[in-house]
Amino acid sequence: MVKVILILVAVVLVGGVAFLATWDMPAPKVTTEKVISNDRFK
Repeated sequence: MVKVILILVAVVLVGGVAFLATWDMPAPKVTTEKVISNDRFK
């Protein structure tokens, strides 16, 4: 029973890594703009 669980965990991990390696994740489309005061750089 322990072998079956270990094999299932290994298959899920390998499948997750393969999915993340091949997934073409889209870039965020929201533009963010932040004003930083000059006092921070003195």
